Amino acid sequence: MPKAFLIDTTRCTACRGCQVACKEWKNLPPVPTRQTGTHQNPPDLNPFNFKLVRFSEHMDKNGVVSWYFFPDQCRHCLAAPCKMASSDPAAILQDEATGAVLFTDLTAKEDFETIRGACPYDIPRQDPASKRLVKCDMCIDRVRANMLPMCVKSCAMGAMNFGERDEMLKLAAARLAAVKKTSPKAQLLNSDDVAVIFLVADDPLKYHKNAMAEAIQPMTRKQFMAKAISPLRRIGGQTVG
Repeated sequence: MPKAFLIDTTRCTACRGCQVACKEWKNLPPVPTRQTGTHQNPPDLNPFNFKLVRFSEHMDKNGVVSWYFFPDQCRHCLAAPCKMASSDPAAILQDEATGAVLFTDLTAKEDFETIRGACPYDIPRQDPASKRLVKCDMCIDRVRANMLPMCVKSCAMGAMNFGERDEMLKLAAARLAAVKKTSPKAQLLNSDDVAVIFLVADDPLKYHKNAMAEAIQPMTRKQFMAKAISPLRRIGGQTVG
């Protein structure tokens, strides 16, 4: 059965336990950081941080400040645009048992900007040494061993959940109903399209500009590339070619 995450941001305290646990399990090297005026660090996803707790601060008209926390990661789309955009069917795989979208060593031969541009959540990054494209792989090694993904295992607040997709959708619906009692704007983000379902209590844009995406439509690589280059083929209102 396909697997899914439910990430309940209303329970996230931004402890960054998931971010650290992911990095440690994957044995990823440290990334130099500096203070940029926010508690978010590093400032963005990178080849050595597949999970990043994003911090957003907003002040209302009365001067009341609210914090929004968003543990960003690959959404493992059910119909993955990155896979559609790949030139080699073997470069990006989708595990049949779990639904995990997996980047292989063959992604080193892919055009990085094409793959990254295909992702509506801006997730893929490129390892500068190997040129391989990298991201969260759902801790596929742990899941195949009947263990929780490391980020879920490390979450002390119960913000992160993982299991069979049907079970996670039921849990998501129940949590959404509960949260809506105090936060009428609460919603689930792209729950029909992804395996990593976020529950937010407010406007998704307050959390992150790429928190939510338009509905993902399955396309072949040919269709994807045609859509990608079509704006470039129009000059002065006329189609050229």
